[in-house]
Amino acid sequence: MADAKIFAYDYDQHDYPNGLRLITVPAPYPQVVSLYIVVQAGSRNEVEEGRSGFAHFFEHMMFRGTPAFPPERYEAVLQETGASSNAYTDDDRTVYHTTLTKEDFETLLAMEADRFQHLDYPLEGFQTEALAVLGEYNKDSTEPINKLMEVLRDTAFDAHTYKHTTMGFLRDIERMPQMYDYSRTFFDRFYRPEYTTLIVAGDVDPAEVRAQVERHWGAWQRGSYICAPAVEPAQSSPREAHIPWPTHTLPYLLVAHHSPAYSDEITDGAALDIISFLGFSESSPLYEKLVIEDQSVDLLWASNADHVDPYLFTVMARVKEDPMVPDVRESILATLRGFAETPVDDSLLANVKSHLRYRFALSLDNSEAIASTLAHYVSLRRTPETINRLFYLYEQVTPQLLQTVAARFFQPNGRTIVTLANGDAK
Repeated sequence: MADAKIFAYDYDQHDYPNGLRLITVPAPYPQVVSLYIVVQAGSRNEVEEGRSGFAHFFEHMMFRGTPAFPPERYEAVLQETGASSNAYTDDDRTVYHTTLTKEDFETLLAMEADRFQHLDYPLEGFQTEALAVLGEYNKDSTEPINKLMEVLRDTAFDAHTYKHTTMGFLRDIERMPQMYDYSRTFFDRFYRPEYTTLIVAGDVDPAEVRAQVERHWGAWQRGSYICAPAVEPAQSSPREAHIPWPTHTLPYLLVAHHSPAYSDEITDGAALDIISFLGFSESSPLYEKLVIEDQSVDLLWASNADHVDPYLFTVMARVKEDPMVPDVRESILATLRGFAETPVDDSLLANVKSHLRYRFALSLDNSEAIASTLAHYVSLRRTPETINRLFYLYEQVTPQLLQTVAARFFQPNGRTIVTLANGDAK
């Protein structure tokens, strides 16, 4: 296990009595500190009918300020300190992140503690932001890939909240201006210390950071809400959907199969990660055939995206011409079947493992990259150690395991195919 430690930085992990977790990573990059605040509340947490989209909505509302730091003052502090700041929402998390000089770190820490504990917004501001979210949805929906993912999830899932994207269902977004009271309920449930992890990476002393966090975040009150999304039932037959696109576009093809939840203990997900690279990366035989030789596809990728609950293994292709779609579809399905039928060469598998390991290690080359990477994994298991466990699992993957996992997860009954085209290509 010691040889498998891919996250090489020493870190300090500390839990406060209120449930808040702090992970501090001293990094050899002088004067700079990155703070990532990970709230384990994403679109997965939107469990009530008619109220999707609120996790992403709060990414907007958190910039509406507090009595102590109204929006203008909050923004002025960021500008005065030269901080780079933003936020994003995903299925399993909402993340607020800032990078700035070490001298201004405690000022930022105090300001962020204030808005997480004392966010205040009037009905008028709430409704204005709800309309901004609707505008964002409409803008995003003009991108074919966004629409594909929206329809894929709505088609592939029946019960789990992964049925909708992070933006939420359009019908719910349109009703948001009427749900001010519910917005306070959502904030009260999830913006709590037990749902939150602070990641601090950079030119810092862990003991000093512990004391600073205690000073500004120690009085934050723990909540009591436990989120329990519905369990998705097993899919019993193949599903398909087609999106007629109103303007000219190259046809798109999505092939998805239900896949397991993220795990740092069971090898299934690690095996699917490796299959996505072996089968569909730029060095794969299929990419060589479809993109380089046949030139029937100009975009090809696969993803086994990490999720708290079971999600989807997805392959996407953008095809050059409508008549080529059926052949591309069959090539993708044949590639997936091939993993179940034929063992992968040992040396090829070893090369992929090595590539994944070095690619990850090389990506951690500054304080912001370290904190950003940790935010992803912390939202899944709340500790950097999960990275070392995951890469240990990669080392355990064998050609026989790839066959077993492919045979189990690439079944027709668990498959959903979605196409998008200006014509009828399916």
